[in-house]
Amino acid sequence: MNLKSSSLFLLIFSFSSFSFAQSPLVNSDRLHGSLMKLATFGKNSQGGSDRVAFSEYDIEAREYVKNLMQEAGMDVSVDFAGNIIGKKAGANPDLKPIAFGSHIDEVPNGGDYDGPVGSMSAIEVVKTLGENNVMTQHPLEVIIFTNEEGGVVGSRALAGQLTEEALQVVTNVGFSQYEGIKKIGGNPDRIKEIKLNPGDLAAFLELHIEQGGNLDREGIDIGVVEGIVAIEWWEYTFKGFANHAGTTPMNMRKDPMLAAAQFILNVNETVKSVEGRQVGTVGKIQAFPGAGNVIPGEVKLNLEMRDLSSEKIWSIYEKIESQAKAIADEYGVTYEVKHIEVASKPALADESIRQVIKQNAEKLGLSTLSLPSGAGHDAQEMARIAPMGMIFIPSKNGISHSPQEFSSQEDIANGANVLVQTILSLDQKLK
Repeated sequence: MNLKSSSLFLLIFSFSSFSFAQSPLVNSDRLHGSLMKLATFGKNSQGGSDRVAFSEYDIEAREYVKNLMQEAGMDVSVDFAGNIIGKKAGANPDLKPIAFGSHIDEVPNGGDYDGPVGSMSAIEVVKTLGENNVMTQHPLEVIIFTNEEGGVVGSRALAGQLTEEALQVVTNVGFSQYEGIKKIGGNPDRIKEIKLNPGDLAAFLELHIEQGGNLDREGIDIGVVEGIVAIEWWEYTFKGFANHAGTTPMNMRKDPMLAAAQFILNVNETVKSVEGRQVGTVGKIQAFPGAGNVIPGEVKLNLEMRDLSSEKIWSIYEKIESQAKAIADEYGVTYEVKHIEVASKPALADESIRQVIKQNAEKLGLSTLSLPSGAGHDAQEMARIAPMGMIFIPSKNGISHSPQEFSSQEDIANGANVLVQTILSLDQKLK
């Protein structure tokens, strides 16, 4: 058989295999078993996971994951950022890869599902396709990202967004990102070499638990993610006059705590007054000098706002800010405000991929809900370089970053089946 005939045979075989398989479904028991095995790496006495990035537990778990990927028939490597990448060839080497995956690192005393569901499902998808003799036209890449919980480190590196300053940030295990990446087999001095450009991937998909509780509360099977929200931060400082709490009459005080309290209430009222899913939070407040018998002279607080639209965030913020001076004047104090940084820009899911996810979920008889992600994910960074889609499954009571985090075996299998069907659909649709 000559090369041309061989290529034609391979192409026909790949399509006939797909037709034969029709709708391959994942092995739910095997997937759940691999997820529970992964959970043993770093399990603590409280039932939580201490598998933080770069820890010995993380290193042991990474070896387990690499072995699973190899068993699924992938060529496995570790890039300069420490990302584990498993590659499966496609029938058409001229096509760009469809990539999918998540992370396996956890927050201290975290749960077993945030990240691992997407990671173990991605491996199970490749194994399922192999067992059903399905060879996709596009190459496939499973990516297990480095230190998602510590600042989406691996995906930021692939998107070319990981700075030298970020590499020096001290992690939860007590040493820098730079040192941690070296410890897991990466090479932080060459990280810039792994940067992907728009067009290098045909698409990127991530399966994840929904951390907001909407799916669980409404009894919905699959979340079709609209995008990952933008986050903006501001620091407010209200200044009054520190004085003795016992001798200063109430009508003679310049108490910035009162202004801060009124401001916090105003944030809540203003954010809720606008229709939509936006959220605003004051999660940190400090009083100086911070003594129980002293009227504070200064109060600092942080305002955080999240929404899919940066324009909407700033529109609401302008309402909040316009009222801050009146609040300060009412209590005889002054204030200053500083925009800390653009913590993250919105990352919208690709509309066509969203439709493919929704259609495949419905073909499987699963209910769907379109919703934004209020938390950050690796998909947020990958959206910079490829059309992105995210699939959510329910998390019991919306609990995450906790030992009580839980998703049922059935929900996990549902999400994995939507993932595999979406990949197969995109394989035929994308060029």
